[in-house]
Formats: sequence, C-alpha cells, structure tokens
Amino acid sequence: MTCKNTCKLCKKLIISTAVNFDAATNSLLVNLPAGTYNDDCKYCIVVAQAIPAATTIRSLVYVTIGTGTQRYPLVKKNCAQLTACGLRTRTKYSTCVDTNATGGVFRLIGHTCCEPCNNLTGINGTAPIPAVVAEEEVE
Repeated sequence: MTCKNTCKLCKKLIISTAVNFDAATNSLLVNLPAGTYNDDCKYCIVVAQAIPAATTIRSLVYVTIGTGTQRYPLVKKNCAQLTACGLRTRTKYSTCVDTNATGGVFRLIGHTCCEPCNNLTGINGTAPIPAVVAEEEVE
C-alpha cells in the first residue's frame, strides 16, 4: 500500500489567527481569517494560539472575523454560550454558523471536552442541593 505524499486539507478547516482576552467585558475573542462564513454551513475551527493567562474561566467566548469588530457568540450544542473553561488550544471544534437579520452565532456541533460541570443534583424550593455531599454529612 502506498501513501500519498501530498494531502489536501478540507476547505472548511479554519485556523484562528489570534486569541485575545478583553478584560473590560471579560470576553475571550477567537479571531478567524477574513472571509464570509455562510449560514447553515459547517466549519471546523482550530484554536491555534495560546489562551492568554489573564483569561478567567467564566469569560464568555466570542468569534471575530478578520479586522472586523463584530463579536459572534460561540455557543454550545444546547445554545448556552461557551465559557473559556471549555476551550482548549490546538483543538478542533466543529461548528455550524447560524445567522439572523442582525448577526449570528457559531454553534458547536458536539460537546466540549473536559468542561467542568457545577450542576446541582436537585432543587427543592428552599435551598439548592449541592452536587457533592461530604462524608461526615451522610447518615
């Protein structure tokens, strides 16, 4: 079996050109190359740069395009906005662009890996039930 010594990358593979943290808005900005990203089209985004050390884990993630200033939210499969704790460098994220009359979003097609979950185990109307119960509290 012979191996091709020339391989082509998919035209929908997009490698970020910059990753910046905006402290004023607590936002992580992933900049993509200039171009048009069409509605209902799939794009695989690779975050190629290091995430700035000043970024907080709850920073909302936005996509910017080229030299434009418009921010497009990067949202999870369930449409909740992705936070910086769910983003990894040198990782490919399959997304689908959803546009509307005033803007759009980049929606993840799958789940993010290694994102912490702080969901409560339940609610009862008086107090939240914590996700983890210490051993000495268990009867």
